[in-house]
Amino acid sequence: MIIPALDLSGGKVIRLKQGDFNQVTVFDVDPLERIRQAYDEGAALCHIVDLDGAKDPKARQLATIARIVNQSPVPIQTGGGIRTYDDVKKLLDLGVLRVVVGSVAVSQIDEVKSWLETFGPEHITLAFDVRVESNNQAYVATHGWLNTSDTTIETMIDTYLPYGLAHVLVTDISKDGMMSGANNDLYRRLSLSYGNLDIIASGGISSLDDIKKVKEAGATSVVLGRSLLEGKFTVKEAIACWPNA
Repeated sequence: MIIPALDLSGGKVIRLKQGDFNQVTVFDVDPLERIRQAYDEGAALCHIVDLDGAKDPKARQLATIARIVNQSPVPIQTGGGIRTYDDVKKLLDLGVLRVVVGSVAVSQIDEVKSWLETFGPEHITLAFDVRVESNNQAYVATHGWLNTSDTTIETMIDTYLPYGLAHVLVTDISKDGMMSGANNDLYRRLSLSYGNLDIIASGGISSLDDIKKVKEAGATSVVLGRSLLEGKFTVKEAIACWPNA
């Protein structure tokens, strides 16, 4: 599945380079217009990152997200600074299809297991940002990429599989915002090990050829942000690279 993505701060569409709030690009576009355009071109799901919520959960853009969900022609997946049961419930109550859970999936494992059981795995996407070290192991980073744990992505997936885990968003930090292609070795490894999971690739996509390579690597979905905003290709063109999805 091709999943167009928008990063929002103050209701505006922005992009960060490698998650750095000091390296911001602001795009003069209306998020709802972009979502409607994506729908017209064939998108079946859109991904919203609440960057304000990621910095401060109390600053979550609930009113903006509610407006988008209410007027969007496609389901919305969103996250950013999700810390508690109430954070998840509020977003689902707004009509969000899937809530993206990041750092707490590493730091509060028992709590997040309970969310999968309570809300159902179809409504939770676990997002793991990883750093690939010299030993070729992908270690999970947390807290806005400031900290890198000694836990591998495979360990985290194995932890949640018994609780119905269905959707995993995996971002190689070194690729994010760099427009240099995805880490296809990582996605190939994960797809071979976890064939029943929705492995969502994220980061580095800059061309239609990059999309084809991610598909060939075995990812089942890909999130596209900057490449679409900068007009590298259209949603329709991207979907054409993803046959039988």
